[in-house]
Amino acid sequence: MKQQSNVKQIARQRIQILFEQAKKVAKADPKLAAQYVLSARKIAMAAKTRLPVEFRRETCKECNAMFVQGVNCRVRIKQKREPHVVVTCLNCGNQTRIMFREKKEKRELEQDNYSNEASC
Repeated sequence: MKQQSNVKQIARQRIQILFEQAKKVAKADPKLAAQYVLSARKIAMAAKTRLPVEFRRETCKECNAMFVQGVNCRVRIKQKREPHVVVTCLNCGNQTRIMFREKKEKRELEQDNYSNEASC
């Protein structure tokens, strides 16, 4: 067990370093930044860990481009159905939706379910 968590810890450190490097070179050399992101994703898959949310939101899932607002991505706020943000990659056209109220509603549902079970 200790060895497995140690591998994941090393993987997280390397992913962190790769994303820092990708951020530094994103404007100057987008292809190199995409290569860093791809390497970080491969490390995460090999270590069976999830990429942190802030890293997932800064990159395109299709072309691995590091988002630089106004340069290679467009950010829009939409109000239809549930309020959400839509990030469009201008390299490949992929759209990513980020919901606003997802976590709060899930917590409320879990608390309601728990209170219903406790009262039975």
